[in-house]
Amino acid sequence: MTAPTSFEPRDLLRRMFDAAIASAQPALCLPPHLPQPPKGRTIVIGAGKASAAMAQALEDHWPGPLEGLVLTRYGYEVPCRRIEIAQAAHPVPDEAGLQASQRIARLVTGLTEDDLVIALVSGGGSALLVAPAPGLMLADKQAVNSALLRSGATIAEMNCVRRHLSALKGGRLGALCHPARVVTLLISDVPGDDPRDIASGPTVGDPTTCADALAILERYRVDVPCGVWDVLESGAGESVKPGDPRLARSEVRMITAPQIALETAARVAREAGVAAHILGDSLEGEARDLGLAMAGIARQVAVRGQPFERPCVLLSGGETTVTVRGQGRGGRNVEFLLALAIALDGLPGVHAIAGDTDGVDGAEEIAGAIVTPDTLARAWAQGMAPRKSLEANDGHGFFRALGDSVITGPTLTNVNDFRAILVA
Repeated sequence: MTAPTSFEPRDLLRRMFDAAIASAQPALCLPPHLPQPPKGRTIVIGAGKASAAMAQALEDHWPGPLEGLVLTRYGYEVPCRRIEIAQAAHPVPDEAGLQASQRIARLVTGLTEDDLVIALVSGGGSALLVAPAPGLMLADKQAVNSALLRSGATIAEMNCVRRHLSALKGGRLGALCHPARVVTLLISDVPGDDPRDIASGPTVGDPTTCADALAILERYRVDVPCGVWDVLESGAGESVKPGDPRLARSEVRMITAPQIALETAARVAREAGVAAHILGDSLEGEARDLGLAMAGIARQVAVRGQPFERPCVLLSGGETTVTVRGQGRGGRNVEFLLALAIALDGLPGVHAIAGDTDGVDGAEEIAGAIVTPDTLARAWAQGMAPRKSLEANDGHGFFRALGDSVITGPTLTNVNDFRAILVA
């Protein structure tokens, strides 16, 4: 490594975060993965926070005719010429999402073996692609989503439940495309990059069962409408399984993932003369617990020079959870950071950033925040009690009052959470 150069901690942290987001832009990572045009029609469908930007990148590089419809979050649309962009609510679905999802289903019905379906799928697609299973209403799906978001369930567990309450997720959308060829282009936002968990796997087979979904609801004591229990207990919500002949011509291509974003951020740090260490791209668990653990590692580096010497940056990705018990609005990145700051207790030289690469942490239009050695001192000077803010799950209110929120606006991509702890 080159000799350390002068850097400003806040600036370096933000440059790493911005570089991670830039590396996952569809215009950069989608074109190399496009299939060859078919003999028949090319139909483009999709759902997720990055799906509109993916559609634009596809249009810009597709050599023949195409048509289609993709569904993205409000505010995440980009102009397209041939592919229609619909917008709907996230993380709790709405009527616009229901209408667009039904139109997507009709668009792929009645295709032939000569046709090609390109599915553009990214994080956020689970809430957006909201067509309920037979016997359920939109209100049922809204209630389930809201309850799951507050339950502390992992993203894999939430998506297992969603797959078994949907008319399109869990491979059902892919089955509707049969006998056309289906190529799914994925941007991963989930730990482990499992295709079935990205937007709840609308075009891939799902080995989990209704019994698995029931067990998750019972484990977290999730209060859901009676109709949801009926669908799961009867087995009517069973998903399309791997090996189903309707998915025989379905192919998945992962175009970018959290690890790539972390590697990009690591290069930014090293160019500034700071060693970078990626601790993992799929860290999970309660956000506050991870904050406590990461504070312990940062303290060992700062005080003992173990397992790394300073200056260095500790990078990680993944998706934690927040079990909301207080009056705050949650937000896993700010909850992580607040717990980290409390555990560090003003340790000199340690700064951190955490944010969701889609620009939205929880239900707030804020990506995350920054922690500095004087975070607690500045909070106390304003009369705030950091531990009370944490117990209230009010990380957003805490960092907003300090002016330390990180706001990006719509990033048009989503490769999960980004965390960087700089030990200077």
